Amino acid sequence: MWDWIVNILFELLKLIQTFAVDWGLSIIILVVIIRLLLTPLMLKSTKSTARMQVLQPKMLEIQERYADDPQRQAEEMQKFYSENKFNPMAGCLPLLIQMPILFALFTLLRNLPQYFNDGTFSFFNILPDLTTTPSASFADGFMVALPALVCLILFAVLTLIPQLYMSRNQTGQQAQSMRMMAVVMTVMMLWMGWSLPVGVLLYYDVSSAWQVIQQIFVTQKVIDKAKADEEERLKNAPLQVEVTRREKKPRPHKKK
Repeated sequence: MWDWIVNILFELLKLIQTFAVDWGLSIIILVVIIRLLLTPLMLKSTKSTARMQVLQPKMLEIQERYADDPQRQAEEMQKFYSENKFNPMAGCLPLLIQMPILFALFTLLRNLPQYFNDGTFSFFNILPDLTTTPSASFADGFMVALPALVCLILFAVLTLIPQLYMSRNQTGQQAQSMRMMAVVMTVMMLWMGWSLPVGVLLYYDVSSAWQVIQQIFVTQKVIDKAKADEEERLKNAPLQVEVTRREKKPRPHKKK
């Protein structure tokens, strides 16, 4: 399904390899290129998420007010979206666009020997074999497996940090749920990463490290600014009063 995307990434990685020489370095450069290309989408998604957090109380109010009338609730929500020029899918769309790229990249890195005839896939001898898995590397002893194990631990930790950081923007039960989900995902990443090629782990480690740095120095500022702008817009928005006209009753005729 992602073959055409895999082929594009294959050509890109092959081009990078011609001047980077080292496979691990080529993967890191590929990460940087893809992350730079996806940054505008991520920022758009972040702004949309921040706006939703500001608008959420009003949305919940509408849902509660018309809880017994789903049709009216849908109409009012659509009206609310239109008045605020807000698309609830805007935050999801960039992520959906990224998914095919990430799946294709995973396919390429998992099957490096099938795409390239190079006999060795290493990262400056730090990771002597990018095609092996942490579980398989233990067959050669703990010290040989240690670099792969470090990649695996980073894979899990760098999954945890962004989730915990994002939970700071939530409050109460929602924040607690996000933290719990982050811990569960970290355990899942450890389990999944145990059987993943080290080259894939290297990609995710570098990509996740990029995300953490971006989140600390860029994303949080974007969220704060988007929230402030939306709150200011709502504050200056004209007050809308919902008026329900009472049905006029016919006046009783005076008896003559």
